[in-house]
Amino acid sequence: MANISENDIVEARKKLARRIRQLRKEKGWTQQKLADEADITMRHVQRLESTNKTPAIEIDSIIRISKAFNISASSLLKF
Repeated sequence: MANISENDIVEARKKLARRIRQLRKEKGWTQQKLADEADITMRHVQRLESTNKTPAIEIDSIIRISKAFNISASSLLKF
């Protein structure tokens, strides 16, 4: 079993937060626009983009966000 530290998890969450923000800004979308396109709440987008206290992200959110950006989930997770 891989030895993954809490710090590794926190860093991965921060990278994903930055990746979501980067893709959203490249599209010229507001957080509300991403929320609408991904069928999630704007508050959820705000929490996902926050690098201060990034929450765990569920697979359904990854799939919804990747579909909103018209990319694969694996592309979303390339950071």
